[in-house]
Amino acid sequence: MLNLFDSVSQECSRLVTNAYSTSFSIATKMLDSSIRNHIYNIYGFVRFADEIVDTFHEYDKEKLLNDFEVDLYKSLDDKISINPILNSFQHTVNLFGIEHHLIKAFMKSMRLDLSKQVYKTQAEYEEYIYGSADVVGLMCLKVFVKGDEKIYNELREPAMALGSAFQKVNFLRDLKDDFQGLERTYFPNVDFTKFDEQSKLVIINEIEADFEKALDGIFKLPVEARFGVYTAYKYYMKLLVKLKKTPSLSIQKTRIRVPNYQKMSVFARSYLKYRLNLL
Repeated sequence: MLNLFDSVSQECSRLVTNAYSTSFSIATKMLDSSIRNHIYNIYGFVRFADEIVDTFHEYDKEKLLNDFEVDLYKSLDDKISINPILNSFQHTVNLFGIEHHLIKAFMKSMRLDLSKQVYKTQAEYEEYIYGSADVVGLMCLKVFVKGDEKIYNELREPAMALGSAFQKVNFLRDLKDDFQGLERTYFPNVDFTKFDEQSKLVIINEIEADFEKALDGIFKLPVEARFGVYTAYKYYMKLLVKLKKTPSLSIQKTRIRVPNYQKMSVFARSYLKYRLNLL
């Protein structure tokens, strides 16, 4: 019956991914079946932790995060959890040897979201990005290379750059919700009460540099992962282009989205490149 419980746990992680991110769930479906479920497991874990600090305003979020973290490390040690999301995550962590320091860095950034609202220095900003995004890219990379340390070390920097780019795009897209709803500002040296085109351009240039660094690494990924990761990259590039074209005042007032028909177009073009062996 344990196999049934593990299967149910896995399905929970898949459902969380599909419910919270259309783009990421579609890209994950493009991964080889040998690794696809493990990326669901990672996403389910990071999404639940993020939900605690961003959404559960009517509850004691610190207590919820404390309880979640205790259960997390217990699941890693015991190699089982009655929390299906943690059960599926611990399975992936233990199977691929994902280093616990990556998980601890992630939880540290989540904990910062409980109280820290302004990132005044570049060092603070980079530490948060590392914990909230870069390490997630490294967790996924461990799965993509199936534990091969040589390939992992070769692709480590591009994987971190891609994680950074995705997170910074999210920050810019969610500027209204973060600044007005949660009173958070992640980008240092940017006054969001006077957010203008020059401020936006500085952020866009930073993100484009991250994407450029990441792209070479995507082409070097094992074939089982390459198409799915490239598809996610193209989705986020499409969103970045839209943000670049959107006036700064509009970004402050609404959450910018890419319509589903454009997402399907991105997928179709990515698939064509993949079939033509251009990836």
